[in-house]
Amino acid sequence: MAGFKFVGGALCLDFVNTVSGRKRGRVAKDKINTCEDLTAWAAQAGLLSSSNRRRITRWPADAVERARAFREALYRVLLAIAQERRPRAPDVRTVEGEISAARAAERLVYSGRRFQWVRESAGDIFQAVAASAAELLTSDDLLRLRRCGGPDCGWLFLDTTRNRSRRWCDMKDCGNLAKVRRYRQRHT
Repeated sequence: MAGFKFVGGALCLDFVNTVSGRKRGRVAKDKINTCEDLTAWAAQAGLLSSSNRRRITRWPADAVERARAFREALYRVLLAIAQERRPRAPDVRTVEGEISAARAAERLVYSGRRFQWVRESAGDIFQAVAASAAELLTSDDLLRLRRCGGPDCGWLFLDTTRNRSRRWCDMKDCGNLAKVRRYRQRHT
């Protein structure tokens, strides 16, 4: 599997962007097809150390299906929010289920005169993505959530520009394609 792009601004957004694009709401090409793809994404995302990556030799039989179901439900919830619509209840329940499972695996640990939440199984992809989703969904950053303006992209990202004018997931890809299209339209 080729490298993944991390342009979303939050781990959960980079997870929903593990597709080559979306056309009319459908995935154009999925980049998570095997457990090896999941492992590669997690490693690139910095969730797995090299020793953890070697240890992950067996995934549950439904790992890819679970990842895709979670990703698509999370995408639909976040897209609805970005479009100022109410997310569908079944999608919210799917996302909530993953977040609840991740929260159940957290422990409050006292260290260095303060408490912190620690995940029991470091390197669990679903826990990390769910924790990121929970953080985003309950933060003010949600107001900066945008969908790429590329016609066949559909990636989500956080617009961290001062004037909130970012339109593309990545200027080198979708932004450049838009520039080329505008140039050709002007010169034909």
